[in-house]
Amino acid sequence: MRYRYLTAVVAALALCSSGAPVAQQASVHLNPVIAKLAAGKTVYGLINSGDLSLVNARETARAPVDFVYADMEHNPLDFPGLATFLLGLTDKAAILSKGNLQPNVALFARFPQEADESTWVVKQALDIGLMGVIFNGVDTKEQAVAAVRSMRYPPLKGETRREPVGIRGYGTGGATWAWGVNAAEYERRADVWPLNPDGDLIAIVMIESVEGLKNLDQIAGVPGVGALFLGAGSDLSRSLGVRPNAPETEAAFQQVLSACKSHKVPCAITAGSGADVARRVKEGWSIIRSTVPAITQGRQLMGEK
Repeated sequence: MRYRYLTAVVAALALCSSGAPVAQQASVHLNPVIAKLAAGKTVYGLINSGDLSLVNARETARAPVDFVYADMEHNPLDFPGLATFLLGLTDKAAILSKGNLQPNVALFARFPQEADESTWVVKQALDIGLMGVIFNGVDTKEQAVAAVRSMRYPPLKGETRREPVGIRGYGTGGATWAWGVNAAEYERRADVWPLNPDGDLIAIVMIESVEGLKNLDQIAGVPGVGALFLGAGSDLSRSLGVRPNAPETEAAFQQVLSACKSHKVPCAITAGSGADVARRVKEGWSIIRSTVPAITQGRQLMGEK
């Protein structure tokens, strides 16, 4: 028993400390959200509304969720805090258990600027090592294209997936440290899924206005958009001129879900209670943001482990 444990430890350490063994993981997505979405599974996540402490990060790392996103739209823009929180999410026991470098919980962030104005913010976040960015206020196809471009490196000669052409500045040091891979492997993986099936970055765009609803099909059809996301509905309902619990808001939610299904794009929503979690999953929402108790109860209601 002890021998098997020591063998596993040595294997995990070799995996993390050397550039060569990483290539053996070519078929394993390092982003747990993408790994599950690609397999047709539902993913669950949390919002972090300002507590970027190591203590909270360690608790989150072992929560029964697939992602957490830091809300820096309504909270201070704090890149050092984001880096600290990402460090705290690193769980060596999970690496040992899985036998690969995929974290249990991926870190995303939502930022204050609109999609076509946040290029430098996105670059900072990705260079830290985040695996996804949530773009608020995406109203047009052009804004969705700008969001995708900000997450991609410019293409090299001969690359086939050129559009939308990336504009991200090249720099991998912080991200390679966070992901546990060498620069070449990071570059291979640092592209948007599902445009690049091997990509481990996800661009999530938020539909929060009447204009966004009008342009749903165009937005959902942009190559590289990884998911459409509806928050608690406050911004969208305000744009509609109604309260979040109004029938018009729910009708808009269903409109977004229909567009996601039509374009085969994952659809994300915020759910309240466990019953709400179960309801949204049954409707076809593939990314659910809620609380740990609600997620746990919802999965129990659906008979999931």
